[in-house]
Amino acid sequence: MRPSADRPRRNVRLLPRRLRWGLPWVLAILLTLLPARPGAAQSALAGRAPVERDAPAYYQADTVEYDRERGVVTLSGHVEFWQGERLLLADKVTYNRNSGIAAAIGHVVLLEPDGQTVFAEYAELTQGMKDGVMAGLRALLAENGRLAANGARRTDARVNELSRVVYSTCDLCPTDPSRAPLWQLRAREAIQDKDNKRIEYRDAVLDIFGIPVLYTPFLTHPDPTEKRASGILVPGFGYSKHLGAYATVPYYWVIDDSSDATIAPIVAARNGPAADLQYRRRFNNGRVTIDGSLGYYRSPTGGNGAAGHVFARGEFNIDDTWRWGFDVNRASSLNYLRDFRVQNWQPVLASQLYLEGFGQGSYTRLDSRTYQGLASTIIARRLPVIAPYYQYSYAGEPDRLGGRVGLDFDILNIMRTEGTSTRRARLSTTWERPEIDRLGGVWNLKLRLDSAAYTASQFDQAPNFAASRQTNAAQAMPTIALQWRWPLLRHAGDWGSQVVEPILQIAMSPRGGSYLASRTRIPNEDSFATEFTDANLFALNRFPGTDRLEGGVRAAGALRGAWTLPSGARMEGLVGQSWRLKRDSAFPTGSGLNETASDVVSRATFAPAKWLDLTSRQRFDRRSFQPRFVDALASVGTDRLRLTGGYIYTTTNPFLYFDHATANTAPTKPRNEGTMGISTRIGEHWRVAAYGRRDLRTGKGVSDGLRTSYEDECFIFDVSLARRHVSINGDNGATILLFQLTFKTVGQFGFNAL
Repeated sequence: MRPSADRPRRNVRLLPRRLRWGLPWVLAILLTLLPARPGAAQSALAGRAPVERDAPAYYQADTVEYDRERGVVTLSGHVEFWQGERLLLADKVTYNRNSGIAAAIGHVVLLEPDGQTVFAEYAELTQGMKDGVMAGLRALLAENGRLAANGARRTDARVNELSRVVYSTCDLCPTDPSRAPLWQLRAREAIQDKDNKRIEYRDAVLDIFGIPVLYTPFLTHPDPTEKRASGILVPGFGYSKHLGAYATVPYYWVIDDSSDATIAPIVAARNGPAADLQYRRRFNNGRVTIDGSLGYYRSPTGGNGAAGHVFARGEFNIDDTWRWGFDVNRASSLNYLRDFRVQNWQPVLASQLYLEGFGQGSYTRLDSRTYQGLASTIIARRLPVIAPYYQYSYAGEPDRLGGRVGLDFDILNIMRTEGTSTRRARLSTTWERPEIDRLGGVWNLKLRLDSAAYTASQFDQAPNFAASRQTNAAQAMPTIALQWRWPLLRHAGDWGSQVVEPILQIAMSPRGGSYLASRTRIPNEDSFATEFTDANLFALNRFPGTDRLEGGVRAAGALRGAWTLPSGARMEGLVGQSWRLKRDSAFPTGSGLNETASDVVSRATFAPAKWLDLTSRQRFDRRSFQPRFVDALASVGTDRLRLTGGYIYTTTNPFLYFDHATANTAPTKPRNEGTMGISTRIGEHWRVAAYGRRDLRTGKGVSDGLRTSYEDECFIFDVSLARRHVSINGDNGATILLFQLTFKTVGQFGFNAL
């Protein structure tokens, strides 16, 4: 706080608030400032002074009294006294020149440079208000922290020694401030170390609603202003059917301004011991994170010994154009990750090293990848090693004809111990030109050439299962396509706007060759999961990758409609189909694309208000109109009560191609699954949510869960119960119970069981 602009500022010890006090007051103040002889003032103020001599100090008050005989200056009425960035407010301030002590009485408020506000009934301050003692102290800290003490002693404004201390981040009851807060820490004494930004308590007691629930002879936590501070974190404990009863005491270590680590030893009754390490470091040009563990593991499938995992990630900028990075993910077993509840675990772990560059309209990347299979159903010998994989993409500026050139190029080398090893070089070039006619129709002409060269060994093994063991082959597919759409827009005032848009596309390519396993010489690494929906209705190649190319003369058409109201409500729908002159045997039976007329695809969105949102995508058999694919999501309600539902149905499972030599028929193992969830907010602080997921084909549950949470300005209570019914790596499902109490700015307590 500074003097207002209309008040003069002087580099003096005292500055009157009102300039109209008259000459007598001015003379009196000058007498206090002018020494009787040279050096007298310096002698009188020698020793401990309330203000520093090398920094200007200012004050304002209603009245000023000076007792020359006693050497006492008394400021009364709305006193504001400041020096530098430290401000003192009080009803009355008395400064004794002989003792060098400034005493503040009545509604004492001290504003610190770091934003902390200290209240007191009485204060005696020296050394620029950095040293002193206070009675009836109360302090407002960051993050809604509140600190109260019977007495306090300040040392250099860096250490506060407190007696009979109470700390909490909870707001007091507005109707009854004397009522105990939700939680508070009480201690016989405490030290607030502002240099190290910590608060240390002796003989501390945790009260909840005024009832003592926990005693500890020593407790420390970071000052609320500190975001990173070394120290022991709140211990955790729980129970697991594989670990038994266990406990962990994490330690957080701030190594320096750019790195830190968390070390968490784990002691369990049935397994371990083990320790988890999380390390983070930032550099000027990047960052590194490492999450690893090491322990003694007794596997439920047999075998005891050392086990662990490491998940590491790094990314570094070389310059404004280039950067490189790595991902390392390895583990001793899937059971170890599951039992020790390692986050982000997967049955297949991928590791990679990459270099990538960004240019004007271009992108390039060089990487190598390896995979580790942990699930018992995964054959590790069939997992690929990719080294190298090079990609380049370019999008040009508009040319003289108004078109744009695009280019995609890659080189891929896949190696397997058991299975096909493939080398591929691919080039895809496009030229695209849009045009708008006088009637508002939007035309788009696209020319495209896809080409690739292959060489493969062990071609007769997974995932190709071809007739020959070796192959050297190439393929190319030129395509010309013309698309037309005519968005018809109507504005209806209060009724919003409506759009009706017919879309037509015709594409012509040479007829593609057969991709039957008994005939083809083209390896397949990326085009197994063919799924025909509205998303790829107008794609020139409806295979998901580039190893399989769609040929022949074909067309696609759709009708799209949308209605948007001024309130934000909207409805949208699309229905479409594709046709071809001749059947394409490249698509498997059941894919919806293998005949001259495809299945019918559609999409619908219905959101008439904020409390209702329905979205669905589906594919229907063109003859029987039986559904072959459905993906629907629904959300109904408000924040107070909301219901959500999901449904997915598909008649095929293309991923079975990877494990079995099949005919050109989409594997039929339908997926028919539904999910349902409900969430509600009770009052201002409580939330309850529940969900369920069920396999409708088998009539069995997949997973269920329930979660209840409470959160206010100082406290979080969270309990969740989840049950997984399906087996992962032969564990016959699992139940997880998680219970957590979080005292904001202090720590978190929890219990979980698996």
